[in-house]
Amino acid sequence: MIFPNPSGRKPTTVATSSQSGKRQAAASLPAPTALGLPENARPRSWWDGLGRWWAEFSLQTKLLAVATLVVSLVMTGLTFFALNSIQMDVRMSDTRYARDLGLLLSANVTPLVAEGNDRELAAVAERFWRSSRSLRYIFFADPEGLIYLGIPISGSQGSSELLLSRRLEMPADLAKRPQSPLVRQHLSPDGQVTDVFVPMVSNGQYLGVLALGINPNEAVLASAALTREVTVAVFISIWVLVILGSVFNALTITQPVKELLRGVSLIAGGDFGARIALPVGGELGELLNGFNAMASQLEVYNEANIEELTAAQVKQQTLIATMADGALLLDGASKIVLVNPTARRLFRWEGRNLEGSELCDALPGLLGLELQPQLDAVQSGAKDSSDLRIELGEPARTLRIVLQSVRDTSGESLKGIAVTVQDLTREVELNAAQSRFISNVSHELRTPLFNIKSYVETLHDMRDQLSEAEQQEFLAIANAETDRLTRLVNDVLDLSRLESDRIWTLEPLELGPAIEQTLRNYRLNADDKGVKLAMDVDRNLPRVRGNWDLLLQVLDNLVSNGLKFTAAGGQLMMRAYLWPDACQLDPSTAPQQDSPACNLSSPLPRLRVEIADTGSGISLDDQSRIFERFYRVENAVHTEVGTGLGLSIVRGILEKHTSRIQMASEPGCGTTFWFELPLEQADSDELLVTSERRR
Repeated sequence: MIFPNPSGRKPTTVATSSQSGKRQAAASLPAPTALGLPENARPRSWWDGLGRWWAEFSLQTKLLAVATLVVSLVMTGLTFFALNSIQMDVRMSDTRYARDLGLLLSANVTPLVAEGNDRELAAVAERFWRSSRSLRYIFFADPEGLIYLGIPISGSQGSSELLLSRRLEMPADLAKRPQSPLVRQHLSPDGQVTDVFVPMVSNGQYLGVLALGINPNEAVLASAALTREVTVAVFISIWVLVILGSVFNALTITQPVKELLRGVSLIAGGDFGARIALPVGGELGELLNGFNAMASQLEVYNEANIEELTAAQVKQQTLIATMADGALLLDGASKIVLVNPTARRLFRWEGRNLEGSELCDALPGLLGLELQPQLDAVQSGAKDSSDLRIELGEPARTLRIVLQSVRDTSGESLKGIAVTVQDLTREVELNAAQSRFISNVSHELRTPLFNIKSYVETLHDMRDQLSEAEQQEFLAIANAETDRLTRLVNDVLDLSRLESDRIWTLEPLELGPAIEQTLRNYRLNADDKGVKLAMDVDRNLPRVRGNWDLLLQVLDNLVSNGLKFTAAGGQLMMRAYLWPDACQLDPSTAPQQDSPACNLSSPLPRLRVEIADTGSGISLDDQSRIFERFYRVENAVHTEVGTGLGLSIVRGILEKHTSRIQMASEPGCGTTFWFELPLEQADSDELLVTSERRR
């Protein structure tokens, strides 16, 4: 639409033909491929889905669909061919009308343009524009393409000052063909417009361009409406036919076939109660009835055997779950299928879902790397079985892992791998302890036996050459070595008895009389050595849970050990008191920072027993080994004899009482041993469990 500037011949426009041409050119460019990818690089999942959907239909359905598609394509092609011919004829007629109208107006206004009569030119153009309802606009441009007159004329003087000058970009040869105007069409917001550009030439002089915008003919609009209506009607009729055919096919063939497939899937999945109830006759109906009969027979057979299979499965699972050894079942790809509780405990797998995971990835530490070659050998068929012994964890545990292939009846196909895990830690420790014990006992027995044999042999061979005093001395030495040998054998028997699986009965007893009896037994020995025995025991001590004979042996060994290392003039003190005491003051609630406070270690206190001497004391290095078997401090400190088993026996007895022997010592200052015993109110079952854990 063109607006003249009333202040002079300064042309103004709001649109140019060159810009509209650029928009049309841009609209005609092909759209880029999605995501910038070539057509053949797009995912083909939709094509595969379409193929699967098409494969679900029967042959009858496919033929019906193909026939419908062919008919629809033929009808659509004929319709569009006819309508396209009509539209082309109407477009050609509309183009000729626009060209003739442009030539007619150019012939009337060219003289006025040549004379420069702008007023008359504007009047003629306005009368021409008003005389035809098909005209959209008229404007004139000078030879340089600058627009100086346009119709319709804007009635707003103020807005014209804001308009910009526009210039037409026309072909260079347009001025040379005045009888061949440029005609084209474009789409505007108000509809399609036919643009006619007629060069104005007078006496061989190029005066500018006349541009007309012409609305399409009413026949064209009617033809387009008719085209849309016919096309919609054709496609509606085609798709109604397709839908009706699909519904008919689904009701007669497709639906029963799909129900049959669904029933087969349910039967394959173990649902033998699946039935198909469709009112279908003919051969398809017989097929559905046969399927229902087959499902009924399978259901009866399943009910007859499911109880037996379930019972066998429960027995198998119970057997695996209660095995003392760890058990795992792997599939052919070395993935975990089943793990029993023992294996979960050995490998710290409690609470983890391991089904479907790789065995070597789930194993802790470097165990997976060590087991992988053995597992590959069994999986590949190079070996039918393999075993591996490793040490795992801290403290170290010795495990034996046995791999056994599981094959079908023919022995060719690998169905899985059975893995057995045995905890050999206890056996290894017992074997090592037994070897050390035998070695130590042999060494300890050899010394007194050698001494006895030597002195007896000397008496036998040289009796006439020895004096009476020498004979008595040799006999005394042999007798002492015999006593030493007896003590050693008794200690070994006591230690062996403690380490057996025998369950000792703990009963309520008074500990005060046991302490008094022990001191009475050693009173004479203490007086001969010049050592003072003292006792600090409350007469109202509560009763404890223990074994009388075992506790007497503990007190006897500790008092004997204290007297052995205490020189003349020393003292040995025995104390017994409740621990923790009655103090229940928490430090956080104490009124003063220096107030006494203690924290109860358990809701029920225990009875603490102390044996303190003023002997030679024990060095820090010896304290770490003093409870080992056959370890004797006298080898490094003094020359007192002993078996080296007394404190080991004490430790074993106290472990039976859920207690622990403890000590504090300083060379030259003396040694204090102490232990704690459970009171009478303690639970027997809890004490037994605690004792087993300490062992």
